[in-house]
Formats: sequence, C-alpha cells, structure tokens
Amino acid sequence: MKYIEAFRDGELARRLAAAIHAEADPARQYRLMEFCGGHTHAIARYGLPDLLPANIRLIHGPGCPVCVLPTGRIDSAIALAREPGRILCTYADTLRVPASGGLSLLKARAAGADVRMVYSCDDALAIAQAHPDQQVVFFAIGFETTTPPTAAAVLRAQKLGLGNFSVFCNHVLTPAAMVHIMESQGDPDAVALDGFISPAHVSTVIGYGAYEGFAAQYCRPVVISGFEPLDVMQSILMLLRQLNDGRAEVENQFSRVVSRVVSREGNRKAQALCEQVFELRDEYDWRGLGTVPLSALRIRPDYAAFDAERRFALPYRQVPDHKACECAAILRGHKQPADCRAFGTACTPERPLGACMVSSEGACAAHFTYGRFRAADKNGDAA
Repeated sequence: MKYIEAFRDGELARRLAAAIHAEADPARQYRLMEFCGGHTHAIARYGLPDLLPANIRLIHGPGCPVCVLPTGRIDSAIALAREPGRILCTYADTLRVPASGGLSLLKARAAGADVRMVYSCDDALAIAQAHPDQQVVFFAIGFETTTPPTAAAVLRAQKLGLGNFSVFCNHVLTPAAMVHIMESQGDPDAVALDGFISPAHVSTVIGYGAYEGFAAQYCRPVVISGFEPLDVMQSILMLLRQLNDGRAEVENQFSRVVSRVVSREGNRKAQALCEQVFELRDEYDWRGLGTVPLSALRIRPDYAAFDAERRFALPYRQVPDHKACECAAILRGHKQPADCRAFGTACTPERPLGACMVSSEGACAAHFTYGRFRAADKNGDAA
C-alpha cells in the first residue's frame, strides 16, 4: 500500500475483520492493551471494536504523554511561570490540564503569568534569544519520540551561550511503564492482559529489541503497530496468532518504516544524543501508575545550568486527582471512559476535570469526540 487512503480501505478492513474472526478462539478471552494514544484515537475514530469478536477486548494504556503527567508536575510548572521575569513555554495540550485549586497553565496565563504555547523546543530557544533579560523555561514532556529534540535544544543552548534558557524535564519511558503494569497484575484493581500493541514512533528511536526482554520475562507478545486503522487491525491479528500458537515474541507490523529506517537496536544517533544529556531518575510519579522506578529522565549534572529543577530549586509534591475523575483508573486499563460518572456531563473537552479529556491523545477525549460512549450505552458495555 502506497497512499494513506489504502490504510483506511473498507474492503481491506472487512477482509482483516474476517481473518480476525476466523483466528479468534471462542473458548478464550483476548485482552490486548494499546499503549499509545494514537492507537486509541484510531480505534475510536474508525469504530474498530465493532469489527471484532466479542471475546477480544481492547484496553487503553498509559500512552498519552499529557495524561500521565501528575498534577504535582503541573503545579510546579505554574509555580515557575508565576515568578516575575520568567517565560514558560509548553505545548498546547499541557496548557489546559487541570492543576490544584482549579488552576491550569491557561488560567495562570489569564492571571498574568507569561505562559506561551510553542510547537517545538526550537521555538522556546528562539524566545530565549529574543528575550535575553528574562528566564525562559521549556516544559518538556513526552515519551522517547520527543526526547532527542529536547536533548538537541540543551546542546544548542550551551553552544549559543544562552544563560537564560532551561528545561523542566518530564520525559518518560515506555518499556518501564509496561513493566510496571505487568508487575501490578496482582493488585485487586489491575486488569489482566494477554498482549501489547506498542507504539511505532517510539520504536523508531529505541528499536524493537527494547521489548524483547519484556516479552520473554512476562510471556506476553508485543506487536509494534502503525497508527492507521488497518495497521491496528493487522496488529490484532498478529497478536491473536501468537497467543494461539503459545508464542510471546516481538513482531513488527510497521515494517514500512521500522525495518527500513532503524534496526533492532534503534536509532543509535538519537540514543547517543539522549544519553549525553539525560540520565535515569531513580523514580518518577505517573498519573494512574503511581511512583514508577527508573521510568523517566533528568538532565545530567554536566548540563545543570540548563536544568530548571536545579536552577530554581523547583518544588514538587504529590497531589491527588479530582475526586470525581477516573483518569487514573482509565490509564491503568481498569476502567473505560464511560465508566466515569463525570464523563460527558461534568467533564467534557470544554470543561475537563482530568487530563484524559484534555489531550488530543487522551482516551476520554477520543471516546467523547467519536461517540464511543454512545456505543457503550447502546451495547451495554464500553467499546
């Protein structure tokens, strides 16, 4: 297939659906977690659950970078932005994530804080160059895909001698979160999982070899998937075949990119860039997952001058989510968006209570935007 329309072809989707139905063993259940919010939106937008047998359940995971940011980190960013002489730069979705006391970065900006939306860390560098008399902080978030550009920005700031630029680093790691999810399988509210649909873009950086130890240790198959509907459906079929064969391997559905652009070892240049600038944190708080060891990055001491947490002695405290918000349980796969009593009533994209309704990759936003909650009402079960 050459053009994007081919990855949304209805006839091909019907053929894939037929193959999935033929492969699915009616005597067993298949519980598959899609890790990335891009998959979640494709699943909701194209109604993929309606094409699957009833014994295949797609479970949303913590793959939305805005959603997994804990409230305390947003509070820290607001504290940064409120200080005179500072400019906080961040991505659009982050602006609207609810923080403590009914605040958000957008509301802090309305109250006078200098908070600016940027499309990239290069934009933040340009702002720092244009405002040498002010401290410019880039609120860096995201999984492995967005980490190399942040590292490059730090090195460029050093080369330019920008003493007024720093990074509030909140980059998190996909395999560590997957391990934590499996290690939590014994918890009363944990959902049982049989396989993982893993993000393709992350895998172009870390390589498919990064999942091999996970698959072997937990005996769970992993398929690296593209983000178009036929990509996801083919990945589901690949997972079913592994499960029926009793295999737990790492397979690459996204062969049109991953096998040609990177190797099993991943993008070595991007990895080296990140290793130069970042080191592992001992632990990091995730919304929904709690404190996860070795799951996030911080700036190395060699580049401490560009670390906002060190430069400003940035405070952090754990803050519970809104009592009516089920975002944490949704990120763990324990609940579906429609299970939340606030979903679509007190919590909407215009008036979000939690991050899952804010982000363009959030599960609640996907279900609301594409009407999956209506399918849940009609069918008596969440899609």
